[in-house]
Amino acid sequence: MKQLTHYSATEQIALLKAKKVSPLELADAHIAQIERFNLSVNALADFDPDRVRAQARAVAGGLLAGLPVTVKASISVAGHRCEVGSVINKGQKPANDAVVVDRLRRAGAVILGTTNCPEFLMAYETDNLLYGRTSNPWNLDCTPGGSSGGESAAIAACMSAAGLGSDSGGSVREPAHFTGICSLKPTPGRIPGAGHLPGCVGPFATLGAIGPMARTIEDVSMMFDVLSGQDETDPVSPPVSLRKPALDELKQIKIGYFEDDGLCPVTAETRAAVQSAAEVLRKSGFKVEPFRPATLEAARKLWWTFFVRCGGMFVDAIVRGNEAKLSPVLKGFLEIAHAEPPLTAEQLLFQWAESDIIRGKMLEEMKDYPVLLCPVCSVPAFKHGERQWTIDGKRVDYFDAMRYTQWFNTLGAPAAVVPVGQSREGLPIGVQIAARPFHDEVALAIANVIDKEFGYRKPPMIG
Repeated sequence: MKQLTHYSATEQIALLKAKKVSPLELADAHIAQIERFNLSVNALADFDPDRVRAQARAVAGGLLAGLPVTVKASISVAGHRCEVGSVINKGQKPANDAVVVDRLRRAGAVILGTTNCPEFLMAYETDNLLYGRTSNPWNLDCTPGGSSGGESAAIAACMSAAGLGSDSGGSVREPAHFTGICSLKPTPGRIPGAGHLPGCVGPFATLGAIGPMARTIEDVSMMFDVLSGQDETDPVSPPVSLRKPALDELKQIKIGYFEDDGLCPVTAETRAAVQSAAEVLRKSGFKVEPFRPATLEAARKLWWTFFVRCGGMFVDAIVRGNEAKLSPVLKGFLEIAHAEPPLTAEQLLFQWAESDIIRGKMLEEMKDYPVLLCPVCSVPAFKHGERQWTIDGKRVDYFDAMRYTQWFNTLGAPAAVVPVGQSREGLPIGVQIAARPFHDEVALAIANVIDKEFGYRKPPMIG
């Protein structure tokens, strides 16, 4: 008989609505799963079974009534440790919920706890001095990614039905790809960012977004429906209503696909995953054609300016006087950021202007191909601490391997990830479906077609 925690989020809600399981029984099943696997995976940073059971007993209704979920420890959850992976913030418990967490509670979700993340979110690997490293349920010697690595590991190991991560450079998409689950980086503001730590401000108002993560795209879409909607106090949150495009309508859209960007190679299995996803869409009646935007490298360079160089400046200000307390992972990021001189006011001004020009050019290219299908990363989940790989005889460095997500942060576009293939070692490989800004539902609907064909596979360790 299928274990309760192995059902998808939508299936769990159906069981709850049919009264085949109570919120407390479902909470207890997830508590048992956490107690069984979290010691080896180290996904949850703040978990209190009594607090979870108290929430389950109090469930009164809502679209997510009784659904057990987790939240990345950089998104404010009142009374929970939200320390952003830093000993500098040890013991920090927000007094108020982030807007998205408030929406989860109002929908009746049961919050299991907060999940581990790299210090100040500046890494594609989840490891810090506060809670240690999080491991991938598919192979404990590998990372589940970052910065939403604790979240992806918890969901992949069925310790959580669904949850919230955040993404300024691939941080819900790389972890989904590494652990074989689904995710969405939405258009900034469609899911309000108020209450994220640090704030989604300045360049991160365009780069960053809070995004749902789950084992199926159907679950991710359900979470998006509940969490999206304008926050009238958020200057980047638009008054955009939910829209459910029909499949026949979507089949009129041309989908452009590419297997690499022409600069940074991907593994043969990654290439095959993109080809397999493209073939599924073709067989389903979609118009799928080879197409690679010419603006990708310009967009990546802008992302580097805003995430790495500006991000380094933000982190410098936050940690000043506490440099000795920083984790090796964050020190590694700052070494990269400090390798270039600080941005001058003139450089920043012109890069800011250039970002609007390049985004405009990307949108012009996407008029003919409003949806793009491509890799998530050059490689599958990597070993803890790895920072370099060789693909087709070419050296691929850490940030370069992750470039496939970064373009869509620069553009402020929605991008979903769905698992499709696997590496020679049996690790998951996902593909990415990106759409024009504010067309999040288009990306999700097309990703769902792919997900229905391939679907979630359980990591062997959870049985």
